[in-house]
Amino acid sequence: MLTGKTEKLVYQILSDLGLPSGKNDVIEKADFTFEKFYELYHKICPRNDIEELFRSITQGKANSINLDQFINFLNEKQRDPRLNEILYPLYDEKRALEIITTYEQNDEAREAKTLTKDGLIRYLMSDENAPVFLDRLDIYMDMDQPLSHYYINSSHNTYLSGRQFGGKSSVEMYRQTLLAGCRCVELDCWDGKGEDEEPIITHGMAMCTDILFKDVIYALRDTAFVTSDYPVILSFENHCCKSQQYKLAKYCDEILGDLLLKEPIQDFPLEPGAVLPPPSLLKRKILIKNKRLKPEVEKKELELFLQGEFVIEDEDKEDASAVVDATKIAELAAPAATAVAPVAAAAASQDGGEEAPPIQYTGSTTNVHPWLSSMVNYAQPVKFQTFDYAEKKNVHHNMSSFAETTGMNLLKSQAIEFVNYNKRQMSRIYPKGTRADSSNYMPQVFWNAGCQMVSLNFQTSDLPMQLNQGKFEYNGNCGYLLKPDFMRRADRSFDPFADAPVDGVIAASCAVQVIAGQFLSDKKVGTYVEVDMYGLPSDTVRKEFRTRMVPANGLNPVYNEEPFLFRKVVLPDLAVLRFGVYDENGKLLGQRILPLDGLQGGYRHISLRTEANFPMSLPMLFCNIELKIYVPDGFEDFMDALSDPRAFMGAAKERSDNMKAMGIEETGKKEKDDQARKEEQRVTEPPLVFDPITVDSLRQEKGFQKTAKKQQKELDAVKKKHAKERAGVQKTQNAAIERLIKGKSKEEIKADQAVRKLIQEQNTQWTEMAERHKKEEWELLKQQLADQQDILRKLMETTQAAQMKQLEAKHEREIKELNSRQAKISVETSKEVANDKTLKTKGEKDRRLREKKQNNIKRFMDEKKTATIKQNREKEKLKVTHDKQLEELANDVQKVALCPGGGGLVGGVREIVTIETVV
Repeated sequence: MLTGKTEKLVYQILSDLGLPSGKNDVIEKADFTFEKFYELYHKICPRNDIEELFRSITQGKANSINLDQFINFLNEKQRDPRLNEILYPLYDEKRALEIITTYEQNDEAREAKTLTKDGLIRYLMSDENAPVFLDRLDIYMDMDQPLSHYYINSSHNTYLSGRQFGGKSSVEMYRQTLLAGCRCVELDCWDGKGEDEEPIITHGMAMCTDILFKDVIYALRDTAFVTSDYPVILSFENHCCKSQQYKLAKYCDEILGDLLLKEPIQDFPLEPGAVLPPPSLLKRKILIKNKRLKPEVEKKELELFLQGEFVIEDEDKEDASAVVDATKIAELAAPAATAVAPVAAAAASQDGGEEAPPIQYTGSTTNVHPWLSSMVNYAQPVKFQTFDYAEKKNVHHNMSSFAETTGMNLLKSQAIEFVNYNKRQMSRIYPKGTRADSSNYMPQVFWNAGCQMVSLNFQTSDLPMQLNQGKFEYNGNCGYLLKPDFMRRADRSFDPFADAPVDGVIAASCAVQVIAGQFLSDKKVGTYVEVDMYGLPSDTVRKEFRTRMVPANGLNPVYNEEPFLFRKVVLPDLAVLRFGVYDENGKLLGQRILPLDGLQGGYRHISLRTEANFPMSLPMLFCNIELKIYVPDGFEDFMDALSDPRAFMGAAKERSDNMKAMGIEETGKKEKDDQARKEEQRVTEPPLVFDPITVDSLRQEKGFQKTAKKQQKELDAVKKKHAKERAGVQKTQNAAIERLIKGKSKEEIKADQAVRKLIQEQNTQWTEMAERHKKEEWELLKQQLADQQDILRKLMETTQAAQMKQLEAKHEREIKELNSRQAKISVETSKEVANDKTLKTKGEKDRRLREKKQNNIKRFMDEKKTATIKQNREKEKLKVTHDKQLEELANDVQKVALCPGGGGLVGGVREIVTIETVV
């Protein structure tokens, strides 16, 4: 209801417009044209916020926007810079003129190719300037992928209109839910208690009212394909006896007729490894999700049923308390498998047709009527065992249901496995049993894992339901949304809890400035706006960004807040923005969910929805949305240079020229480079230069010199001993010859055989002695050379070890310095974030700090990796040098050992004595 002041204003404006303005007057529809309404709208709610934008475009110098200014505005402000310029061309003169021609009402301005303030307002409020790409509201996704590759709009306990305990069941809930775009509804089927024993739908053992099953089937037939032609899944929770299960099957068959998918599609058999059919092939088809008999049991009982010989034995009623517990674990079906074809195929099998080998079932499901069992195909519920077991079985048409608590536990412990499971087969999540008030859990966390049927209580218009309806509004509200590529492909791995960027996905940055609101409330109340983001855990931001309260103005409050910055959105495909408008008492006045995928940047009017997601005619927000590619710290200039090299170089030159004109040398980049070099020099010491270790240098070592002197003394002693022995032998031999030739002439000596024999014996004796001396000296020399080699090797190894130790000490100092510098950077980063005045909330600071720390960690790891590689290279280089030095040492010693004559150490060998010498 309008306040008194506003009411009087409206009456006055109506009068000014020449319209009836009395309290009881009636305005004729023909008189109330759109132009009259438009004029009335702007007189009641003046758009001063757009006046400021208009002045900024014209720079306050004109009463209209010229063509160049408008083109620049469209390209700079209204266009997402991430878009491909070929697929989404820049605005040119032709497109800008089309907009001016469409929205400018002033003939003179239109002729002058300019846009007045009124024309700008009309354009900004038009569908052409919608906050989302309009094609996203139609069916734009690929609908030819397997069913398991889609999110499916799903309902829990669809029949309830209120609480889970003591609530009212209503057939109308099925109609409204299907009309709202839901594609999976739940039917809890129980035996009817009346004389006709008609099966009913109710929440068993929960004191809820009941409705007839057949009435629900009629409602499904009438409304299943009004909003969407894509398949509807009926999730049966079946507690009926076989006789009433027969009625379930009968009503489905008779009422739904050809709408019911009674047998598998030819190209999509129910076999292990066979993928599920796509939604496009299941248009206007209804699938039943119910327990399935074992193939051999179904085949036998179905044959008897077709022949009219199937007898339903008396059976005990199912104990409801065993089926419905506190957590509503209602999926008691045993693993389903290759379907035995329904009625027609069953008859054909009697003719000897070949059948696919059946899948082994576990557990008993013999309480299902064979006719109803034969209607189940692509949604066969099985009791979940493990992800490994499901992967091994590889049965795509098997699916399992999880209470939200069970699903969350699996998600926490086996997130990647859960995602992979959902690539292959379907899963259904439902609220825990303790939600007696029909409240909902947050669906986003399960969408992040790729769960297809995240079923919610549609009767409760809470935040989770708003997120659900806002998300499924896309793709023509058909109830099916294609999951992102990496959540469908078997060769990709995705962890929904990881902060790291996803391969092939470009992270985004989103800034939202809430400028003003229009017609938010008909009361004179204070209002404020909250902007939240939901997506991956790292992308989710709640209860942090809130405008100031504008008091006593629900009509056209102006917030003009600083932009709310969602700096890093790791996975834009899964993220949604939520705008919530509240009054001063915290009451929700309106809300809107906008998926980030398809969101348009620029100045946009965001029309609001009710809690139940119904459109509100006038309430809206005027916002400026800025979308960019996320750029890590330090890469801004690099990104600018890549995006527009010419503009970047031009701006750099202009900046340089301006600074030179002021007498300032531009040294920023040089200083940064110098600083970087200094940092590098501080962390990395100058390379160590070692003196080469040569054999000559080692021979000068004190240890070697001492040994060499000792060896020389030993050698000299042996030589002296040998010389003395030679002198003695020589003296003895000479004396013997002199005695033998004494007194004989030369001719007699030459003819004397005794002399000749003595000379020969002496020569033999001398030669043997010389050889023995040589051998003894050579053996000593070899031993000395071996000892020298050991000493030289030990000296070299000691020197090399000292060099290596010196190098390792240098490396340790470098790593210590690197760690110290990195610790200092971490502290400085924390201080920088803490002192950043642009970060308003603790959550913002925490996210910024986490982002910077992640960047630092990556940088630190890269630095340590680089340092380690460099140090290993230095070590390897030194080791190669050392190995070469050892090799040179061995070669040098070998040369000495091979020196002819033993290095001249053996001497004193006399000339051979002959008879002529004696004569």
